[in-house]
Amino acid sequence: MQVLVLCDDRWHPAPTPRQGLAPLETEGVALDWIEDAREWNVERMAAYPVVILTKSNNFSAADQTPWVTPEVESALVDYVHQGGGLLVIHSGAAGYAETPGLRALMGGVFTSHPSQCPVTVTPVAGHLLTQGVSPFTLQDEHYFMAQDDVEADVFLTTTSEHGTQPGGWTRVEGKGRVCMLTPGHNVDVWLHPSFQALLRNALRWLVQEVSH
Repeated sequence: MQVLVLCDDRWHPAPTPRQGLAPLETEGVALDWIEDAREWNVERMAAYPVVILTKSNNFSAADQTPWVTPEVESALVDYVHQGGGLLVIHSGAAGYAETPGLRALMGGVFTSHPSQCPVTVTPVAGHLLTQGVSPFTLQDEHYFMAQDDVEADVFLTTTSEHGTQPGGWTRVEGKGRVCMLTPGHNVDVWLHPSFQALLRNALRWLVQEVSH
């Protein structure tokens, strides 16, 4: 499976997803990376069945200028409508509240988080995307989300002393699919066996190897 990864922003540097996604490369997933969003273009994206967005709305960690324009939004929406898969992880939901096309595609966006704290990730039992996933608790940023699409299929919740939030959902958009995963500020979250299972399940679902 060929996957294009968009990562690196001021608060979420590239080494975290690079370490967190590395185990997938031993399982037949080929990862190509864009850290500076200026390297992104429509033609390059079209070559991949799945895009992972784990970058807030910055060109890079060194350049906090917003990278998403109306043209970028339209391209991402078209990509999914035509059959592409979009996996949004953690900071990929941040900084996009004012990008209405991309926000609608995601089904919601990050709004805030308290200081890092123990966060319990709980899968919905029996869901396709939670096979092999057990509840776990680790230090993380507990993302509070504005879930705009009330019909999105929530398969994961996150709970801390601050409350409970949707931690993962899926949407179908045209011929393509979207998956949201909100945990993942720290490498040990990414490398937890249950989170690795979530990543594998999400990628398979996005390329429509499993129906839903």
